Amino acid sequence: MKNNLFAKFAKSVAGMHREQRGMTGLETAIILIAFVTVAAVFGYAVLSAGLFSAERGKETIYAGLQQAKANMEVSGSVIVMRGTDTTDNAAVILFTVRNAIAGAPIDMTPPGGAGNNRCVISLTTADVYHNNIAWSKVDVGNSDNDNLLEAGEQMEITVELSKELAAYTAGLEEASDGADLADPGIGTNDWFNIQVKPTQGSTMTLQRTLPAGLDPIMDMH
Repeated sequence: MKNNLFAKFAKSVAGMHREQRGMTGLETAIILIAFVTVAAVFGYAVLSAGLFSAERGKETIYAGLQQAKANMEVSGSVIVMRGTDTTDNAAVILFTVRNAIAGAPIDMTPPGGAGNNRCVISLTTADVYHNNIAWSKVDVGNSDNDNLLEAGEQMEITVELSKELAAYTAGLEEASDGADLADPGIGTNDWFNIQVKPTQGSTMTLQRTLPAGLDPIMDMH
């Protein structure tokens, strides 16, 4: 009796595991390593793309800040001188500039009749607009006597209106045999706008309105 029960139990246990297969530990390890390797490669690709995007975004932000921030500022007042002729018009505009917040040096090479200036100055009135007009500069105070406006240096900029404003745009002067622009005729109650456009940093704008009566020298604040 006992032998028959044991035989039936053994047969039942044998039937439970019939036609069943399993994996060894080595196969499991290989599959796990493959999944980990693929995940690592994918994670590295995603991380690299994120770092590259962040770096490019940082460069764009820094470039925008460099272009937006003002490297140049006005030091003191804007001086307007009246002409000595019979016309009651402004003849000379003077203003002093300096390098703001110890910024990068600014190339202030004057036009000199050859159009080799990198800092462009434009003049706008109610009637005319002149871009890249003639101007000159004089170092004021401490300076190393070069054309770079560096930290701690100041330069006085002179725009002569009584003389003709030469157009220093590349090639224009020679092509038109030294064609000049006439005196803009800034008189009483007239406004003018001067824009100083360095190659680096934001544009500096000066806008003033002349009084009802012109003195030989006027401080326009």
